[in-house]
Parts: sequence; structure tokens; C-alpha cells
Amino acid sequence: MKELIFNLRKDLMDKLSPQRYEHTISVSFISVALAMRYGGDLERSELAGLLHDCAKFFKDTELVTRCREQQIPLTADETNAPAVLHALYGKWLAQHNYKIEDVQVLDAIRWHTTGRPKMSLLEKIIFVADYIEPRRDKAADLDLVRSIAFVDLDECVYLILRSTLEYLRGKERFVNSMSEQAYAYYEQIHKEKKGEQ
Repeated sequence: MKELIFNLRKDLMDKLSPQRYEHTISVSFISVALAMRYGGDLERSELAGLLHDCAKFFKDTELVTRCREQQIPLTADETNAPAVLHALYGKWLAQHNYKIEDVQVLDAIRWHTTGRPKMSLLEKIIFVADYIEPRRDKAADLDLVRSIAFVDLDECVYLILRSTLEYLRGKERFVNSMSEQAYAYYEQIHKEKKGEQ
């Protein structure tokens, strides 16, 4: 696994912009830290963190074309918000170009942008790590979200989804229905913890 990680780093350094590569390394390290905290698999977390943005060097329009070329089904939501397609195509790249067969890693890559209801531990780790990594500095309530990340992962997912949806709606941008479903699911968990119904 160590050799695979080092080879992936070299490959991604050549393909991603310097800023995106630094983000990728940061997400990988935060993913491992979260896995340590929550009893997740460290190697899977590092691998998924490294590959979560492996398709990010393609432009949105190019991602649509590449998904269609590979016969990857696209939902109406995905074509309306192509910025999330790097996760879908990234899963394909990880599987076909990088020969990753681990379904948990592939799913973590797939769902790191929109989230989904009932995410696995690894999916939540990558989703959260992508948002809280140290080079991020523009998200609302980032200090709060970072502090919650190592206390209650589900609550952190809820806060990230809430903040993301508020941002998108405030900018009158398209909201992916999977993010709305994920938010409803984690909001219910949030309410149950608080004794609300």
C-alpha cells in the first residue's frame, strides 16, 4: 500500500495544479486523522483522500463528455450542476486508471461532493476532510465545523450540508437533490440527538 500511495502522489502532482495537489495532500492527512479518531481504516482513508479529486483537472464540460464516452449514467441533477461530476468521473478514473477495486474507497470518492443519506464511515470521513482541510478558508462557520469534526462526525456532516445548501440557495445556484436528501437524513439525526422530532 505504501508504494501505491507514493506512486499516486507522484502521478497526481504531475496532473493537478499546485493548489489542487496541496488540497489533495491535506485532505489525505485529515482523512487519516479522522480515521484515527473514529476507528476507521487508515490506509483506505489515505487512499480515498488522495484520489477524491483525481478528476478535478478536467473542465466541467469535458467531464460531461468523458462520462458519456464511458457510458456513465448522468442524472438531470448532475448535468445541471456539472461541478459535482469530478466525483462521479473520479470514481471511474480510480477504478480504471488507478486499478482501485475497493468499493468503500470508490464510494467515498463518488459521494464526497454531494454526500448522501446513510454514508459509510469512510464516506463521511472524506466528505468532512474535504471541507475542513487547513487550506480551506472561505466556508462559513469553518472554526465551528472543524471543532465538531473530531467530536461528532454525523453532526459535522449535518453542519456542512446545512452550510453548503444555505450558500447555494443564497447565490441562487442549482442544488443537487442528493445533497437535499443527505441534509434531510442528517438533520433528522441532529434533531434526534437534541430530543426533537
